[in-house]
Amino acid sequence: MRNLAAGNWKMNGVSTDLAQLRALVEAHPAPNCDILLCPPATLIARMADLAAGSALMLGGQDCHKDETGAHTGDISAQMLKDAGASHVIVGHSERRADHGESDAIVLAKAQAALSAGLVAIVCVGETEAQRDAGRTLDVIGAQLAGSLPAQLDCAPSDLVIAYEPVWAIGTGRTPTIDEVGAVHAFMRAKLLDRFGEPAQEMRLLYGGSVKPSNAAEIFAAPEVNGALVGGASLKADDFGPIVAALGRA
Repeated sequence: MRNLAAGNWKMNGVSTDLAQLRALVEAHPAPNCDILLCPPATLIARMADLAAGSALMLGGQDCHKDETGAHTGDISAQMLKDAGASHVIVGHSERRADHGESDAIVLAKAQAALSAGLVAIVCVGETEAQRDAGRTLDVIGAQLAGSLPAQLDCAPSDLVIAYEPVWAIGTGRTPTIDEVGAVHAFMRAKLLDRFGEPAQEMRLLYGGSVKPSNAAEIFAAPEVNGALVGGASLKADDFGPIVAALGRA
């Protein structure tokens, strides 16, 4: 499988920031990994036009579980696809915390994304208190059980799992490489138990303060098939070296 470098811009980005996409495309015309940017929804269509013909893909940061309806301010998976997205993030810890999203809601969104023909990137991760209590694997196991479809009714590559320890997001802190590898090995085993051999082809991403200085070390950990990058994806000069490191992994 090809590794995936995914950038989550979160609530950042206006028209002037489209220059970062241009720079990234120019610097990586034929990357050795897949490259994805998930900008705010206001930029997806414009980015899709600029990225046309390149290797760069676009994704949404969230979607509603319904196709249409009276949901003011929400965006459906079909709308994202229509705008030019091929992927969508669901269940990010900031959505779980800020909007009270349960595993059941994340599952419904993942199913909506897959039904619309999008790749669903399902996020899981423990808080600092849960890690300190020794509950990391219990929390991850429960989130996987509740946030993923019961059956793999799609190509394995259409369902991506991103492990993002909540305490590492935007803090500059990261787990040790052994800790990252242990969680990813645990996730792979759980996915194989649930979906069988096709789960071997599902990509597992690590996220949480990934930056150029630690990318190569993180990508060397077992069962790490890419990264979901936050702040370091906003600038091509920061995201580019991460893409390059993943291409060499």
